[in-house]
Amino acid sequence: MDIYQVGNIEDRKKFLKDLKVHGGGVSIMANKMELLFFLIKDLKTPAVNILKQDALSVGADLAVPSGVITFEEEYYDCLLIGTKKHIEILSYKELAQPFGLRKLAQELREFIKKINYPTQIMGIINANDDSFFKGSRFQKNDAIKKIEEMIKDGADIIDIGGVSSRPNAKEVDSREELNRVRPICSAIRKRKLYKRVSFSIDSYQPKVIEYALKSGFNIVNDITGGSNNRVIELAVKYKAKLCIMHKKGTPQNMQDNPTYSDVMVEVNNFFEERVKKALSLGMKRQDIILDVGIGFGKTLEHNLALINNMTHFKKFKSPILIGASRKSLIDNIIPTPIEDRLAGTLAIHLKAISNGANIIRCHDVKEHKQAIEVWKAMSPSYPI
Repeated sequence: MDIYQVGNIEDRKKFLKDLKVHGGGVSIMANKMELLFFLIKDLKTPAVNILKQDALSVGADLAVPSGVITFEEEYYDCLLIGTKKHIEILSYKELAQPFGLRKLAQELREFIKKINYPTQIMGIINANDDSFFKGSRFQKNDAIKKIEEMIKDGADIIDIGGVSSRPNAKEVDSREELNRVRPICSAIRKRKLYKRVSFSIDSYQPKVIEYALKSGFNIVNDITGGSNNRVIELAVKYKAKLCIMHKKGTPQNMQDNPTYSDVMVEVNNFFEERVKKALSLGMKRQDIILDVGIGFGKTLEHNLALINNMTHFKKFKSPILIGASRKSLIDNIIPTPIEDRLAGTLAIHLKAISNGANIIRCHDVKEHKQAIEVWKAMSPSYPI
């Protein structure tokens, strides 16, 4: 007999099928193999005590602060720990409980209903002269050459933008922005490159967006998060996807001491509001992409919290985009010039993928393709 401890099993069902577990047992056992953690904030003390007892009764547990049992405070934060199966049973029990536990149960049930989207690489083309990474700046002919290279290197999506959104970037009117991207959009349409890869327009100006959508683009990457109804209406009209990004402030002031009472709560609430609006204007949930906005009005601590807890945003049942390519959070961890931040970028993006990110917006397509394929090869089960 030999025995060894198995590492993290990403594809639990495949592992069990390879083990030749009986068909019906695969789903049952898979639900018992993933340990889930839910941080619950400001739960009424009676609810904490009820939830603790109910969690223990189904084999889960609830980590609570001292003082809960004696009702020293009116509200407490707590950590729910259990497998997917535990949470399924527990959420059913809590539907009949008072003190806000019914609402909690409904939210837990939403969290465990997962939709899996494929991992996609989004290459970056900036049609301007002031984006923070010089290697991403291209004009018409060079841009088309770079697009062809990105397609060859494995890009699934290519994001075209005419205005820099880096901190303290210069403001540009919509006429100038359109003048910058028009030649690239026209060349994409003329060469029918949209048949080979998806194209995204990085803009929040309706005039620019509509020109791109008429040129074969099928994604709108809106850093204002769908603040303008007209942008959402255009996405619906042209049957395009809409990327809703969170940011605090404007590029001109967003990094001036950004503060949050709780960055996860605020970004979640922002998505709740904007997704609801997009759906009301005709968007489909699977056509909404969510971007937490790494570096857009966030400190290093805020960025790391969002990356480490990205799994949370899977509750919206929409693809999740991460864009940390060569950004300053790498420099804040280990001082590094922009040109040398590829290694840090890959580390962040692979971590984000493991936490639920689906679309990786990056400058270095070829290197990301290699890194992701190698990561995928290591992620399924060990061979039996």
